[in-house]
Amino acid sequence: MARLSTFFILTLVLVSCGTGKRAALIPSTSPVTPPATTVRASNTTKPTTAISPNPVEQHMRPRVSRLPTPGNLAPLDGTMYTGEGAWSPVGRAVGGVPAVYETTLIPPGGTQSAGIAWMDTRLLVAQLYSGSQSPGGGPYLYTAPIEPAQAASVVAVFNGGFYMNAANGGYFTEGRMVDPLVIGAASIVIYSDGSINVGAWGSDVSMAPNVVGVRQNLVPLVAAGQPTPQAESPNWQAWGSTCGATSCAHSVPGIENQWRSGLGVTANGALVYAIGPGLDPLQLAQVLVGAGVVRAMQLDINPNWTVLATYDPPIPGGLAAPDNGSKLLSGTVQGPWTFFQPRWARDFITMSTRPVQ
Repeated sequence: MARLSTFFILTLVLVSCGTGKRAALIPSTSPVTPPATTVRASNTTKPTTAISPNPVEQHMRPRVSRLPTPGNLAPLDGTMYTGEGAWSPVGRAVGGVPAVYETTLIPPGGTQSAGIAWMDTRLLVAQLYSGSQSPGGGPYLYTAPIEPAQAASVVAVFNGGFYMNAANGGYFTEGRMVDPLVIGAASIVIYSDGSINVGAWGSDVSMAPNVVGVRQNLVPLVAAGQPTPQAESPNWQAWGSTCGATSCAHSVPGIENQWRSGLGVTANGALVYAIGPGLDPLQLAQVLVGAGVVRAMQLDINPNWTVLATYDPPIPGGLAAPDNGSKLLSGTVQGPWTFFQPRWARDFITMSTRPVQ
């Protein structure tokens, strides 16, 4: 349900993820969405005897407009491991149709699997949730914990970006400019119909009357289907301050290959999230490109902040809850319970079922 607020607040909060200035963005073109594939929703009631389908009943069933199911991914390091690149449907279905698929890939030069989630943006709607610390400046209507009214349709949830004084970008939600938006910054943009896009602010995406949420973080990681020069730069510290190998204490030097997460869009508009425990910025970009992404950005980093969870309640229309949720990667510190805790003070994004026509 739509919620509005009529006042503006500017705020800055303390950094926990990293700092660093970014070079200018390389513009890329917007994706072109192909014609929809129409799929009939499945009927969960099985007949007691085998009968021929009733044309009238078939015509009356809800029709679901969906994106084509993603094809298996090629290995990035030249070696195919068991199960790698093969998609599995997860989370609650929309009109009987899977809306989220997951798989893993080993990044080039890596030894640990990165998790990838593909989300059908024709079946799902996005909502930006804001936190008391990130972006700060509340109160907000959409904030942790996820309430029952929204939990009835939530399919997937994933982390947002850095604290705002480290994000080198802005934040807009619930009708207010929490932090000024920055030209060239990598941006998640959410529209009033629940659609979502990722791109460079001012070229790929921009403000419009139907924009209801913008979350910026650093500069683009992928543009025009390739890692950006910034992603390929040896200056990995420009992508945020990382934890050390065994500790996140400020006295412990950070490491290049650390937990990182990213978000991008494919040419046909699918949303792709990637996460991994031992990624440098270029490897994160390569994983996203390997999954078909044409534009992407880095989200949060470090062990305590990166997570994607999906939910599959045992009954249709049931509430998403920690006990019916699953992590994309089992090694993440956070999990399905994170976004149902009032103490969670970071921003995140929910992907929920789009009403079936």
